[in-house]
Amino acid sequence: MEQLKNEFLNELGRKLGSVKEKESILLEYESHLDDMLIELLTYDVEDARGIVYNRLGSPEEIAAMWKEELSVTPSNMKWLFVLLNVFLFAGGAALTAAHNIFEWKWATFVWSCLTSIPFIIAFVYIFFWALLGYEIGRSFGHKGRALVKKTFLLALIPNLTLMVLTVSGAIPLEWFHPLLTNTFIAACIVLTAALYPICLFAYKWGRRASV
Repeated sequence: MEQLKNEFLNELGRKLGSVKEKESILLEYESHLDDMLIELLTYDVEDARGIVYNRLGSPEEIAAMWKEELSVTPSNMKWLFVLLNVFLFAGGAALTAAHNIFEWKWATFVWSCLTSIPFIIAFVYIFFWALLGYEIGRSFGHKGRALVKKTFLLALIPNLTLMVLTVSGAIPLEWFHPLLTNTFIAACIVLTAALYPICLFAYKWGRRASV
């Protein structure tokens, strides 16, 4: 079994070439191989090899996956999610203004549809934050935790800005009718507090999925 592990890691090392994260990738796969091969002690080498390749993929497939994922830089990933959140808030702000200031019929229709399903919208938004954590975990593995925190804090700026503008009265509360019920406000507070734990959970899930 030790020979099987060494062959797998040597081949993976050759296929990875000179990628920056080569050593950490090999260490991570060595750990997973150790765990797997303990389970496969009663199998003959060829059967064990087939199971390993089936679960992890071939060294060539793994190397190709990592080369593709390492082409995504932390900076690009961070700003992608920050800009997506800004886009969501900008779209919401434009719709709110179109409905309350210009009173366009199409905007009023869309506003009525969206405000009738607030908790579905909240669920979709939670999915956005979970996707943020998952993609960072899948793309950057154990080195992505700090990136999750930085991206989360930056992406949260539009949320906090809206909260401050609403509480200060800069944005009339009437604009958000009929959303601002006590139930919805309480739900928003709870969900906002839960966003970072959700991100971290999804990050850990994504990190496991990267192997």
